[in-house]
Amino acid sequence: MIKATNVSKRYSQKLALDAINLSIPKGSIYGLLGPNGAGKTSFIRIMNQITAPDEGQVYFGDRILQPNDIERIGYLPEERGLYKKMKVGEQVLYLARLKGLRTTEAKLRAKKWFERLEMVDFWEKKVEDLSKGMAQKVQFVTTVLHEPELLIFDEPFTGFDPINTNLIKREILRLSKEGATVIFSTHRMESVEEICDHIGLINNGQVMVEGPLLDIRKRYQNGTYSFLVKKTVEHWGEGTVLQESKHHMGHSYMVKFKDYPGTMIGELAARGRLVAFEEVLPSVQDIFIEIVENGPKLVPNE
Repeated sequence: MIKATNVSKRYSQKLALDAINLSIPKGSIYGLLGPNGAGKTSFIRIMNQITAPDEGQVYFGDRILQPNDIERIGYLPEERGLYKKMKVGEQVLYLARLKGLRTTEAKLRAKKWFERLEMVDFWEKKVEDLSKGMAQKVQFVTTVLHEPELLIFDEPFTGFDPINTNLIKREILRLSKEGATVIFSTHRMESVEEICDHIGLINNGQVMVEGPLLDIRKRYQNGTYSFLVKKTVEHWGEGTVLQESKHHMGHSYMVKFKDYPGTMIGELAARGRLVAFEEVLPSVQDIFIEIVENGPKLVPNE
């Protein structure tokens, strides 16, 4: 859906993007990650044609991004942009018209969304009278109402309580299943693991890692395994116990090994003590910290 080839962007003496290459698959939920000042917002602004790249090209589908492609994109910025003095309904319709919808169609779609997100009574209220979370719901509706092919959400859960956070997550997943491509930028790594299938991590204006989330987690696997055993284990060979807890079926251990623990698994199974085991892949947060602090992990032929 989106492909960046050698895209660079400079602000005065600051190189915000340094010849980055990114490929965002159509139909994916793509986590665009990175620390503050990494270059994420610069790339988002380029996709939305708020700014242009100094070098390189951005492709939308199979052609270079065009000005009229903005009608096919929905953008929820981190810094919200609602008019505080306008009534919610008037504002939703106004922004829908800017995206090419007729008033009648916009009203029909808005009614469905207001019912789905439990905000029917918002219509006649002014934005300044809404809580931060309520205003965020309005902003979300204005982002998706014109049914864009590409949705860009920058910190979409800011201001939401856990119930409304889950509600918006479900809607993002539903929109993805219906064919939308989603770019999802956030510092909440647990949300990335819950809904993203691809990620790209930018740091200091460069792409550190990109690809299917599961593949990246496997690349950073570190020999940690979880074991469920019937009785306590006093000795784990060359393994280091990271965590131990009591389980209703026995005892649970998190153990880190230098190599695959085939011998230990065989011994526990032979003694009839092993209930279950599995490799524990690193979390997105662990990978994020590792890359930002130490740089990307190279793989053969890279």
